[in-house]
Amino acid sequence: MPCSILFSFASDSYRYAVREIREAFPGEHRFERLGAEVARLADSTVPVEQVATACDEGRIMFVRHLTREIAGYALDDLPTEPELATTLLDELTGRTVAVQAWIDDGGTGGTYRRLIADALATRGVTSERSGQEVVVSAVVAGKQLLLGVNRLADSLSDWPGGQMRLARGKDRVSRSEFKLEEAIATFGLELPKGGKALDLGASPGGWTRILRQHGQEVWSVDPGSLDPRLRSDRRIHHEQTTAGRFFAANRVRFDVVVNDMRMDQQTSARMMLDAAAHLRPRGLAVITLKGGGQNPLDATRHALQTLRATYTIHHARQLHHNRNELTVVARRAD
Repeated sequence: MPCSILFSFASDSYRYAVREIREAFPGEHRFERLGAEVARLADSTVPVEQVATACDEGRIMFVRHLTREIAGYALDDLPTEPELATTLLDELTGRTVAVQAWIDDGGTGGTYRRLIADALATRGVTSERSGQEVVVSAVVAGKQLLLGVNRLADSLSDWPGGQMRLARGKDRVSRSEFKLEEAIATFGLELPKGGKALDLGASPGGWTRILRQHGQEVWSVDPGSLDPRLRSDRRIHHEQTTAGRFFAANRVRFDVVVNDMRMDQQTSARMMLDAAAHLRPRGLAVITLKGGGQNPLDATRHALQTLRATYTIHHARQLHHNRNELTVVARRAD
């Protein structure tokens, strides 16, 4: 039975998301852009589960969040609590759900989250913010409140609209830390206990700090300096040189390699091929491929094809903290 799917994306990535969906699922599709970062795949015969699978497999990289649309209301004519509860209960089976609301122009949507949570509470359904198998999503786009229900497993993110919000702790070295934190959380990455990690382009050390938080001994490669707060850590080895020179002299085998260097997609991919020789079989790689250029979608696909010479790609997605980049998670082939 046809069903509309709401999906979110970075504001300048809409055309790439649409192109990917069309190519993943050939046929007639009707897309409606509802706001800066939300759109509708209207009356689709493609189940949301299949779209989510395509995203997980990296065939769709520019979609951040998915939900199956169940209702929409004008903001000046919202339903009563009993009406809203009835609409939602027709789609729910459990007694505890996550309720997540967001506003397309950047607000948190707390008012609408409380509206939905209160309505569900009248029918004995408990609302949490995350961590539940079923997610009720509410997005304010223009003058509408749109409701969706989806399994967490098919939502791509356990944050409203895929907009992960991370605390700006006093120990933070750089904003780039958020990208690695989000990748670890979103894709459920488990770093090996007591592992050895290689951070390419480490300065000023944001990703190095996150790797240390996850128990890794880190070799931080960058001609630039590391934040002074990292220098006293004996399990951080600052190799103040270029990646090429480091590879020529290195004898360590790593469990993890990360790369957030500012270079075009293809150059970054080729560097990761060099890094693979220093990575254990099945070792983990996390790379950000920088966007830009006339055709970032095709450029990224070309870089992924280069990576596949040595790696198995597990995830490729534009996460909330990526801005114009994409995060790739891969493992070195056996």
